[in-house]
Amino acid sequence: MNCGSGPAPATMVRCRQCSASVAAPPGARAVQCMQCCCVTRVGGGGRQHGAMVPAMRPIPGFGGGRGKKRAVLVGIKYTNTRACELRGPINDVKCMRYLLTEHFGFANDCVLILTDEERDPCRQPTKNNIRMAMHWLVQGCSSGDSLVFQFSGAGVQVPDCSGEERDGMDEAICPLDSFQQGPILDDEINQAIVRPLVHGVKLHAIVDACHSATVLDLPYQCTFSKQS
Repeated sequence: MNCGSGPAPATMVRCRQCSASVAAPPGARAVQCMQCCCVTRVGGGGRQHGAMVPAMRPIPGFGGGRGKKRAVLVGIKYTNTRACELRGPINDVKCMRYLLTEHFGFANDCVLILTDEERDPCRQPTKNNIRMAMHWLVQGCSSGDSLVFQFSGAGVQVPDCSGEERDGMDEAICPLDSFQQGPILDDEINQAIVRPLVHGVKLHAIVDACHSATVLDLPYQCTFSKQS
């Protein structure tokens, strides 16, 4: 079963922190250094608003029910990687699936789960598989749909070269192969699961990761007033 395209030539990028050479796959917007774990943006041209994700195609091994309620649940422990292993993500996904199917009427075939405990390579939370899952989630959405995106794993920040971020940083989530393929930036997440939404569609996004407060890149600002 083929879960993606074959390997393509990579370009070398110098880590902005330790100056190590890091291989950047074609189309990658950021890469993560395997020595110091620092994330470096590829190039310096700022945001690219063109197509940043692969065209939607059926997900191998997943029927993909098209009910009015659909969910993508991603949990990554990062076992056997250079990242610190996390304990809770798999349990988070199991609990969320139970909640959605037992209490909120989500059909089992409308809940797509990606974790690093899955043996099927097409269910591993790689960058390509997460991209495909996000597109499956919103593809053909219509008024009245209820969509859920959950990510439990690691998050990072990447310097923003466009000047559009007030704090000068883009937020990103780390797929299982982030050291090889790079993280998924907030720009891409917004384009993948926010912009395609039509009027009347509800999206609930639950992201348990570092720097996740603005990882959907929404045009809102949340402020809290201090009370004595």
